[in-house]
Amino acid sequence: MKDIDRIKFSFRNAISGIKTAFITQRNFRIHIVAGALVLTFAIVIHVSHEELILLMMIILIVVISELFNTALEFSVDLISPEYNQLAKKVKDVSAAAVFLTTIVAVAIGLIIFIPKILSLILINYK
Repeated sequence: MKDIDRIKFSFRNAISGIKTAFITQRNFRIHIVAGALVLTFAIVIHVSHEELILLMMIILIVVISELFNTALEFSVDLISPEYNQLAKKVKDVSAAAVFLTTIVAVAIGLIIFIPKILSLILINYK
């Protein structure tokens, strides 16, 4: 297999993984839609380039954590298809990682957006 064919194969596998997560994982879809809305709002209210980059990075971190969580859940289900208390703990800890990244993402969004929204309200109020 030539190098270019390997690269194409890798890209196809990655796209397949994104499709699988999108089709099978409700929370992944929610994170994608929320991220798109946040970025759209950020562009509409003209956040700085630095703020936009920060928002893009934290959204990506949330999406990546969701992808890792999904991969881990698929792996646990493969290894332990029946209910298992240890498997539950693995899934819970993985879900906690997504939860924490999401909490931080929301906090960063609020830190960026609240002053801008208040500024817009005060300007329009006068």
